[in-house]
Amino acid sequence: MKNLDKEEIERIIEQITRQVFILLNEGQDDTGLGAGDAAVAPISAHNYVERMQPMVKAGADRIASTLGIAPTDGSMAHMIDHTLLKPDATQDQIAQLCYEARKHGFASVCINPTNVKLCAELLKGSNIAVCTVVGFPLGATPTEVKVFEAQQAVREGATEVDMVINIGALKSQDYELVERDIASMARVCHAGNAILKVIIEAVLLTDEEKVAACQLAKVAGADFVKTSTGFGPGGAALEDVALMRHVVGPSMGVKAAGGIGTYEKAQQMIAAGASRIGASGSVKIMQEAGK
Repeated sequence: MKNLDKEEIERIIEQITRQVFILLNEGQDDTGLGAGDAAVAPISAHNYVERMQPMVKAGADRIASTLGIAPTDGSMAHMIDHTLLKPDATQDQIAQLCYEARKHGFASVCINPTNVKLCAELLKGSNIAVCTVVGFPLGATPTEVKVFEAQQAVREGATEVDMVINIGALKSQDYELVERDIASMARVCHAGNAILKVIIEAVLLTDEEKVAACQLAKVAGADFVKTSTGFGPGGAALEDVALMRHVVGPSMGVKAAGGIGTYEKAQQMIAAGASRIGASGSVKIMQEAGK
């Protein structure tokens, strides 16, 4: 048997802990409580220490909770959508995403529609929202298709929906179509108690078009405007976040997403007016926050 270094041992421990976490969640009923112990709440960022105490008393001298370092500054975690939208994301990676979201207390996990049901199961009983994307990443699908996508996602457990606007229609100044597209989605989402974020893909728009997109989203009843898909030619820019905040005012959410990989950049986006951050490197951001 080969000698294992410290890093390899840590990795194995964390993998085992993650699998135990998944198995524990598979045994929960609809209330989020274990089938054999109704008094035990599911693991969350808020009760983690309390839940780990029995393991320590039983003889464990170390608990591996997740990959990465737990944040000491939790003030930003609740503003982050922990994101994995790669087309080749595996179920194991999605499970890890949910595991990290619970540990760090992120606002949501943001995943493709096919993973909504799995995330809803893994996050049952927590305060972590399940966010998915619709009309992604181009926005160039008919409104009826977007509505069907959203209805399916909400039925399967999505509580937040990030839709991409019809960018071509906006640039053609077909504002009626754009407004109807967003309003149809807002009605579906709100009927299912889900919130709607509208991705305008700012990098493809002029400043005038960004203003129009934000105004249309607000009039149509959306809850947030969002800068980018992360799949376009550019991501979030500070000037776009500031402009979007100025247009929608203080009562509507602004989500900055795309290329936000450091704590410093996330802080800058929030200072510019973002009330939510979309990031795939969320754990790294929180590691930096804890330094």
